Amino acid sequence: MSRFEDYQFESHFFEVVGGFRYHYIDERRPRNSDFREVLLMVHGNPTWSYMWRQLVSAFRDKYRCIAIDHIGCGLSDKPTESRYQYTLERRIDDLVRFIESRDLRNITLVGHDWGGAIGMGAAVKLPERFDRFVLMNTAAFKSIECPLRIRFCRLPFLGRFMVQGLNIFSAAAMWMAISSRRHLPANVRTAFLAPYNSWSNRVAVYKFVQDIPLSPSQPAYSVLSEIEDSLLNFRSKPVCFIWGMLDWCFSPEFLKRFLQFFPDANVYRLENAHHLLIEDAPDDVISAMEDFLKRN
Repeated sequence: MSRFEDYQFESHFFEVVGGFRYHYIDERRPRNSDFREVLLMVHGNPTWSYMWRQLVSAFRDKYRCIAIDHIGCGLSDKPTESRYQYTLERRIDDLVRFIESRDLRNITLVGHDWGGAIGMGAAVKLPERFDRFVLMNTAAFKSIECPLRIRFCRLPFLGRFMVQGLNIFSAAAMWMAISSRRHLPANVRTAFLAPYNSWSNRVAVYKFVQDIPLSPSQPAYSVLSEIEDSLLNFRSKPVCFIWGMLDWCFSPEFLKRFLQFFPDANVYRLENAHHLLIEDAPDDVISAMEDFLKRN
């Protein structure tokens, strides 16, 4: 069990290519329940499966709730970049292998931040296993929009020093991704930051920032192009967007772009929520998901 009071879930591990341990939680209540439907929760940067704790607690009585930690994140192994390719393509491959190894079907993807692109990338490769999509403040298409403060973290040498050395990216997310009307409790901030407590443990945070595809020369650009080109294939499936409208990173403009692909999607706009909308408005997020899942 975890040392965090509000994350008392049993840890499980899956071995990805290279022999690295991929951590996940797999919750259903009672534990031997054979729920047909899976809520697969995929986080972004610089979060980890801890972010989903309130959703897992809310839905594990009706669904099998699985939340993963990408390699380098959360409670997963954190190999050096010489031993592991910290790229969008590798993230998708890891998730695909995990889904296949656990034979997950009837999946509802719940993706946030990078988790949207990674999760949709897995859906492109395994479309028959995905039934529904719940996307929150994310992107699964090409965009040149990148806030100046994030571009600054991408600068050669200085960016690595700030993100991997001083932990500025993760620390800043704890207050810049929350609306001004709320403050994360100290124990929650501690839990979010705990996996990223050293230079070597922050390699994934830095590589996520570096992997943002802003030009065709970057490795993730072609992968994201393939995902974007496949989005229309999911128009016949239920899609839900729950959006923190105060987000300066994945702004409402990203939601507008998504709705060009999915004009019939269920949309829940949380006017007072920021990027970490599950921390800003957990009850609203849970209510929106309950409504969507009941409708579909």
